[in-house]
Amino acid sequence: MRLSASNLTVERGGRTVISKLSFALSDAECLAVTGPNGAGKSTLLGALAGFLPRLGTVTLSPASQETISQQVHYVGHAEGLKAPLTVGENLEFLAALLDAGLGGLPVAEALAKLGLGHAVHLPVAYLSAGQKRRVALARLLVTKRHIWLLDEPLAALDASSQVLVRQIMAGHLSQGGLIVAATHAGLGLQEQELRLGQAA
Repeated sequence: MRLSASNLTVERGGRTVISKLSFALSDAECLAVTGPNGAGKSTLLGALAGFLPRLGTVTLSPASQETISQQVHYVGHAEGLKAPLTVGENLEFLAALLDAGLGGLPVAEALAKLGLGHAVHLPVAYLSAGQKRRVALARLLVTKRHIWLLDEPLAALDASSQVLVRQIMAGHLSQGGLIVAATHAGLGLQEQELRLGQAA
């Protein structure tokens, strides 16, 4: 699979945040999107996911009947978790919402890979910021999708948790997956870098 963008332009609040950006990414490749705060890293991910209006073209090849939005996992700054529900309930809900019949891992196994096997029955409200981040990232494993769009995937994680997440990302790449990640720090995945311009 190949993900490409050509002359991608995105405006927010009447301001052009991204202008005529082009790139291409193929199987097993990772693109680290870097740059200062306000440069458009999160905006780029939102545009690729189809959450924001954009000019230019974003294409996947070979062509599919599914939209790009249906073929990506997006994990943004907001964890998107329901605080009153347990960790397991959150992931079961997300798996059903995203159609887990695509070969994803069982919830318990996904959590174990992120060092949270003990937390399946805990309400999300009881978790630390780093634990919530790992639960949000566990959705990458409970439903299988080829393209991962990750906004600061290592944020709020301690050193040992960062190792786990890097291993999971490396595993996805080794299976031919694609990753586009906004980051202030290197991912340690032999990634390509796309640096966005200075903030206005």
